[in-house]
Amino acid sequence: VQLQASGGGLVQPGGSLTLSCAPSERTFTYNYMGWFRQAPGKEREFVSAIAWRGSPTYYGNRLRGRFTVSRVNARNTVSLQMNSLKPEDTGVYYCAATSGTQYYTVSDYTYWGQGTLVTVSS
Repeated sequence: VQLQASGGGLVQPGGSLTLSCAPSERTFTYNYMGWFRQAPGKEREFVSAIAWRGSPTYYGNRLRGRFTVSRVNARNTVSLQMNSLKPEDTGVYYCAATSGTQYYTVSDYTYWGQGTLVTVSS
């Protein structure tokens, strides 16, 4: 199974972007779909995760309230709505999926997308 992340781009500070993650197989199931990001020179960090049923949802530090993760059941895709973007949100955003019971670390995930670049700059 391949995960396809899309929706990245250049946005000004304060702007919004919506990322999407779609599995290559529409019948693909998982326990958690997660989003991670990696800024240049930094480690990959947890952004958000959502359970198969669409809840519960989880967010990284200081991201709840600005970021919202949701599942589009009909298309078996997961979206990440990002509002009030800041320059420090810049990075490559990856989606990942796991059939395990943990969702917070990189090693918890088996399937990874190729990443989509988000640049927040004026």
